[in-house]
Amino acid sequence: METIRQFFESLMWNARIFVVLAVILSLIGSILLFVVASIDIIKAVKQTFLYYSNALEAGADIHNILLNAIIMALDLYLIAVILLIFAFGLYELFICKIQIKDESSSKILEIHTLDQLKDKLAKVIVMALIVAFFSKVLNMGMKSTQDMLFFAISILCLAVGLYFLHKDSKH
Repeated sequence: METIRQFFESLMWNARIFVVLAVILSLIGSILLFVVASIDIIKAVKQTFLYYSNALEAGADIHNILLNAIIMALDLYLIAVILLIFAFGLYELFICKIQIKDESSSKILEIHTLDQLKDKLAKVIVMALIVAFFSKVLNMGMKSTQDMLFFAISILCLAVGLYFLHKDSKH
């Protein structure tokens, strides 16, 4: 009976290795998002160059095009960071501690508990949502004073939410 228990416990302990799939795929997703966001920025640079060299069609609003492209790229970068933090956290929590880090390295990727992982992910997700909200607001036309009031209230809610989100942080 003891050997069955030991075998089962060994099997359960080694099953944590399946987390490597999530780590690898999260890293791949993160790299892909970094590449796509960078390509989007390069495209925005190209469009800006074409606009100022008068090669872009007349009537194009380069400010709107550039701002939307950069905000969308920023959103992709934030999601890539979420995946990167997730991969590091899963690896350190379930597989083993990363030994390459030194004293001068950033502490942002140090994760010792599942609660720390959730907290770091939540903060970056909230920032990504704020960027997505900002992108939607830029494309929304303000047609009435009620639109402006809702816009101001939503910004106030975001500010209050960020205040409470960072209140417990040790900055």
